[in-house]
Amino acid sequence: MTEPINRDELVDICTIHIDKNLPRHERILEFVRQIKNPYLHLCGEFVVTSKYAKNGPTIEACMQSIIRH
Repeated sequence: MTEPINRDELVDICTIHIDKNLPRHERILEFVRQIKNPYLHLCGEFVVTSKYAKNGPTIEACMQSIIRH
C-alpha cells in the first residue's frame, strides 16, 4: 500500500536553478539538494513519480521514446 502524496511537500522542478558553471558532480548534488526527492516532485500542476526496474531501460532511452512520439 502506498502513502498518500502531500503536494505541499513537493518541489516544483520548474523552480530549480543550477549554476551551469559548476562541475558535473556538484550540479548533480545541487539538483538533489533543491528537489529534495528526485523520485517524487511536481512539474507545474502534475505530480511526477519515477520508478526504475532492475533490468529496465535507461532514463535516456525512456526520454528518447517520449520525445519521438
